[in-house]
Amino acid sequence: MFLRNYWYAVAWDHEIKRAPFARVVCEEPLVLYRQTNGTLSAFEDCCPHRLLPLSKGFLEGEHLVCKYHGLKFNSEGECVWMPGQQGIHKDTKLRAYPVVEKHRFVWVWIGDQERADESKIPDLHWCSDPSWVFEGSTYHTKCNFQLLVDNLMDLSHETHVHPSSIGQHEILEAPIKATSDETSVTVTRWMHNIVPPPFWAANLQSFEKCDRWQICHFSLPANVMIDVGVALAGTGAPEGNRSKGVTGIVVNLMTPESETSTWYHWGMARNFQTDDRGLTFRIRDGQAAVFAEDLEILQAQQECILRHPDRPLLNLKIDAGGVHARRIMERELAQNELTDFTHR
Repeated sequence: MFLRNYWYAVAWDHEIKRAPFARVVCEEPLVLYRQTNGTLSAFEDCCPHRLLPLSKGFLEGEHLVCKYHGLKFNSEGECVWMPGQQGIHKDTKLRAYPVVEKHRFVWVWIGDQERADESKIPDLHWCSDPSWVFEGSTYHTKCNFQLLVDNLMDLSHETHVHPSSIGQHEILEAPIKATSDETSVTVTRWMHNIVPPPFWAANLQSFEKCDRWQICHFSLPANVMIDVGVALAGTGAPEGNRSKGVTGIVVNLMTPESETSTWYHWGMARNFQTDDRGLTFRIRDGQAAVFAEDLEILQAQQECILRHPDRPLLNLKIDAGGVHARRIMERELAQNELTDFTHR
């Protein structure tokens, strides 16, 4: 069900502090915390003694302490103290997870530790590039992560789900171009000489006719970056000159919690009006409202899927991006299962 040999965003960097932080990723409970020097640690969230989650515990110097009987674990996951024993029981070392802090997020590798490669963390340079501004948040969604991927790779839904902000009828009329390779899918849509919807008119600071673009890019395991924006009509944006427009990169990182729940990390990076902090948070709050509309749809969809487990989804031309993404995930999952079996 889950692709394990990948990096998953588990939290924003500011969320992990000097206190145990619990998160479930691919049905594996984790506990994360910062050591006194700021270095991150990530372990299985389970004390090997009586199986209390260690996220219920506390930090004592560099040691993670179980709240039940006080067993102490060092930053390598080794038990260094337990009550009523002359020595340390041999079966008490915690499973550790590779953990990296990059691009404003904390990433954990769920699979084979020997295959963890930091270079495989997704390229989110907009999130840490000083010439861009990036802000966002996280939603805990009660739906399968693939439904979120479907949603983000088919933005035709904006017309009816988000009519007061980013939706407009022209999205449904504009053709899409879908391309893919073994690990990624890109769906491109251009809308020419149209009136900008409210969100983009505000950021373009104009209600003049514009050219609007939506370029959705899926990459494994479940990440979708969306290059979006508008430029004054006829000023060259389709040919690559966006100087008379505004551009945003919508970052969407889906981290499966279970088959029916997902940690959805989202935000938007922009390279216009970067000194306007008020605009940064207005955009974030506007996105939060937009994505809340999506979640209402997706969670209702998930409930209906559970009521009709034998009923397949119907695919239309507009679903090309999501269909390609699902095929890539299915192929990679089958390959990973074969590789894991071979390793065993």
